[in-house]
Amino acid sequence: MKMIIDGKAVDASDGAVIEVTNPANGKVIDTVPAATEGDVARAVEKAKQGQKKWALVPVHEKGDILLKFVDLVEENKEKLARTLSQETGKPITEARGEIANIPISFKGFVEKAKHLYGEVIPQGQEKNQEHHILLTVREPIGVVACVIPFNFPCDLFDQKVAPTLLAGNAAIVKPSTDNPLTLCMLTDLLVKAGVTDGAIEIVTGRGSQVGSWLCKNPDVHAITLTGSTEVGIQTYRNAADHLAHIALELGGNDAFIVNKDGDVDLAVEELIWGRMYNTGQVCCASKRFLVHNSLKESFTAKAVERIKKIKQGDPADESTQLGCLISEKAAIEVEKQVNLTVQQGGKIILGGKRNGAFYEPTVIADVPRTADVAKDMEIFGPVVPVIGFDTLEEAIEIANASKFGLCGCIFTADVKTAWKTAARLECGGVVINGASFFRSFEMPFGGYKYSGIGTEGVLSTFDEVTRTKTIVLKNII
Repeated sequence: MKMIIDGKAVDASDGAVIEVTNPANGKVIDTVPAATEGDVARAVEKAKQGQKKWALVPVHEKGDILLKFVDLVEENKEKLARTLSQETGKPITEARGEIANIPISFKGFVEKAKHLYGEVIPQGQEKNQEHHILLTVREPIGVVACVIPFNFPCDLFDQKVAPTLLAGNAAIVKPSTDNPLTLCMLTDLLVKAGVTDGAIEIVTGRGSQVGSWLCKNPDVHAITLTGSTEVGIQTYRNAADHLAHIALELGGNDAFIVNKDGDVDLAVEELIWGRMYNTGQVCCASKRFLVHNSLKESFTAKAVERIKKIKQGDPADESTQLGCLISEKAAIEVEKQVNLTVQQGGKIILGGKRNGAFYEPTVIADVPRTADVAKDMEIFGPVVPVIGFDTLEEAIEIANASKFGLCGCIFTADVKTAWKTAARLECGGVVINGASFFRSFEMPFGGYKYSGIGTEGVLSTFDEVTRTKTIVLKNII
């Protein structure tokens, strides 16, 4: 597969490629170009040129073009889903669900774009302003780098690319090196749908090189990145050198609190959705299971029995419910983290074994609050560490002790307790009686502390990809 620069499918200028493998079986699926620094510079220059033309396209026409893209996605949805499943290792059923999200998100952003109105500050709102009227309008920022991780590449393509384009910007997509193929296909479909040459591009290669070259380029005016906190901080530094606007959605170690009056059966069922989906590789997955000591034994036993029913296997198999991790390297890291948690006092009562990129769904009981996983160690895999507590105050204290603050959740039968907990948790989103893995396209999504800067969603992303200009009608009255 090739990159897209200036509306054309291109190889790297030196011909170098990177193999893309299926993590479930190690087989090579395809290759992508390993972009050179010159290739990235050319992509940015062409994006600058394309953006100026694309910005002149009326919003309603931009919307029609993106809706045509949605139609092309529908025509190619099975091919897209198969490619996504093969290169990512997620079950084919989950891959189809992610492709099915594209129409939902793009239509939502199109509708919002058509209602991005300015505001009027009438005369006389403050002293000495009796004769002036002030108007505000939204304008595009320019060239936007859309840096997308491996875990939900299509969902995050939707969240970043749709509003970026609708606001009149050019979008340069930088996909993960592990699974860039589906995003290359989607970018090509946007070109086919009629997006101006240069206004939508994709460059491929190692993030440490290509991503860095892209984000350091002074003609990249904004960066929207989803990824690890470490990469986010480095990208923030790169952006600061040329004052690029930046939005970051980073790591998380979400607390899943089951209070003494919580519904254990509901909590266990939500655990399956909130921790096992995408083999646990979710930023806002519940990762620390804080359970009242009076319910801990029951919760743990029921969790084990429920998780045992999950079928792990070949992602291409229609009956598979749990696939593999994105790579064997990722699975080895999960293995190390589980072993460390055991060394620090936890006890494996289910799973705990790795086979290549596959890691068994794992439950670790009796994890002390002093363990790394109870605070800042984010396990990106299907692992359930159970930590007991005696009072809700203690649970909130444990939850807030983490440097992360993406999302959280509370299971309780009392609405006052629910609201009190939601108000006191130091995170960007709280789910009541459900796992923290919850994200609609409409809602603003983002974290506190080391979990990021800014939010994404139909309600808020346009604030990240536009500038506000004030036009003064001086002495008009």
